[in-house]
Amino acid sequence: MINPFADNNLRSRADLQKAVLDLFAPLKSRFSQGSARVKVGDTGAHFDNHAAELEGFARPLWGIVPLAAGGGDFPYWDLYREGLINGTNPEHPEYWGTPDDYDQRLVEMAAIGLALLMIPEHIWHPLSSDEQKNLSQWLGMINTRKVVDSNWLWFRVLVNLGLRNVGAEYDSDGMTQALNRFDDFYLGDGWYSDGNNNQRDYYIPFAMHYYGLIYAKYAGDDDKRAQLYRERATEFAQEFIHWFDADGAALPFGRSLTYRFAQGGFPGALAFADVEALEWGIIKGLALRHLRWWAKQPIFNPDGTLSIGYAYPNLNMAEQYNSPGSPYWAMKFFLPLALSESHPFWQADEKPLPQLPSIKEEPHPYMIFCRDDSNSNVIALTGGQSEPWIRHAAEKYAKFAYSTAFGFSIPIGRRGLTQTAADSMLAISDDGEFYRVRERTLDAKLENDILWSKWQAMPDVEVETWLIPVSLWHIRVHHIRAGRPIWTAEGGFSLDRTGDNPIDRAGDGKTGTGVACATYPSGGSGIVDLSGEREGQVLRLDPNTNLLYPRTVLPTLVAQYPSGDYWLSCAVLADPSLEKWEKLWQDVPELPDFIKMMMQHEH
Repeated sequence: MINPFADNNLRSRADLQKAVLDLFAPLKSRFSQGSARVKVGDTGAHFDNHAAELEGFARPLWGIVPLAAGGGDFPYWDLYREGLINGTNPEHPEYWGTPDDYDQRLVEMAAIGLALLMIPEHIWHPLSSDEQKNLSQWLGMINTRKVVDSNWLWFRVLVNLGLRNVGAEYDSDGMTQALNRFDDFYLGDGWYSDGNNNQRDYYIPFAMHYYGLIYAKYAGDDDKRAQLYRERATEFAQEFIHWFDADGAALPFGRSLTYRFAQGGFPGALAFADVEALEWGIIKGLALRHLRWWAKQPIFNPDGTLSIGYAYPNLNMAEQYNSPGSPYWAMKFFLPLALSESHPFWQADEKPLPQLPSIKEEPHPYMIFCRDDSNSNVIALTGGQSEPWIRHAAEKYAKFAYSTAFGFSIPIGRRGLTQTAADSMLAISDDGEFYRVRERTLDAKLENDILWSKWQAMPDVEVETWLIPVSLWHIRVHHIRAGRPIWTAEGGFSLDRTGDNPIDRAGDGKTGTGVACATYPSGGSGIVDLSGEREGQVLRLDPNTNLLYPRTVLPTLVAQYPSGDYWLSCAVLADPSLEKWEKLWQDVPELPDFIKMMMQHEH
């Protein structure tokens, strides 16, 4: 297998310049005869193949353009110029097509707009007047098409900024309207929602703030919006730093995780816009540790192209809009290559994460972050978000907890517990065979480091859930009102079971009344029943359900109940240090007094 990062330390500007070229190298042979399309693979997305191959052409530009803007050498501009000429020529067989409303082509226009804004000498000035006209007219169609009322508004802004920069016709009013609408999504404390919804995931750093910081760079110091975007990004940086552990791993959460190191694109965007939201050494360390973490993961296809998946190739976790070229949005990471070597971002020595609180509320995404001094495993307790149109939305947004060290799992099916893979979830069934989980919340509230939510597993099965951090443990309490008999299964964190081969160290586990735990070389994971006698099991989940590890086990508590009202509670602990886990496992937390009082009152 070719790993483009294999011989790269990923510590200097020159290292990252090399990384961009090495990531592009496997794509060179994938360009079509007319260079307008790049076919990375054969799997499908919900849009047509022509748009998918435009995606393969355009998305690498997110890294190539900053590389060139910063003076780096990219020897294949002839491919891109030919592709732009043919892709925007309605008479050419490789014409990209006239976009419809909400078309994927509108998304990919943004990278070309960025190129017009940053490096017109490579892709605009060498074109003839007719070729320039075709390109500007094709891009200009974004001003007459409907875009999704979300981060897509920025695609219109970036395209118009690029057209304006090269003296082509652009839509100033349309750009202003998009910016005005974008401001409607601002929530406070640096947070946006990605549209008129409750979605607060990686689209906030690698889209909403990322594009705003590009705008701030080029708008000028007298632009009020530019200053506003810098201020909001500074506020957001104080929140977003909690999403990373000491090794650079980001919290797996939400959609579009196949964009991988785009998760770390925000620190570089801060540098690009000269926003020292944190010390430069902290910003640099945050970014480069993140890229080095990804370099250790088997994320490439055998030919060196990026695969669909997260920490390994995995189509099961993909969204319906992930084509083989989609992962190259990861190239957004390389924006700081546009900066000179003398910029303080590049001159700074990397610094580790600063001292962060062990428990941190973030009300806008409905999260409580938990960590210890080692920062080796960041856990977020969650509730209040849902995005039902996303494939596997329940697993990506509505689990009780997410972890940088243990990831999360998505189902292969809903028949049986090994298919359902309900880590950090309470799975409920009315037949003992097919299981439902929290897919969306009816109501949620976060205060005093306690996260409460109300949800329904079935029309007559309602659940209230309390999530309470206790050091590195967390407690879950559920009040179930069931109008029918139910089977329940509550999972802790799934655990990598590498090491269970007969010639290796086998995993150890314990199951019984009220307890389930497992230990492997990857650490320990366990769950303890605090208020009943649910039976403990350690499930061997179906392969390729977890985003970080292909083969996992899941400590689980199971029980069956007739219709009625029930209180369930448990304590959950997982840690990648087996020694630390075994020590903490001996000190199970108790239910808080206010929970005991509620339970007694109900009874």
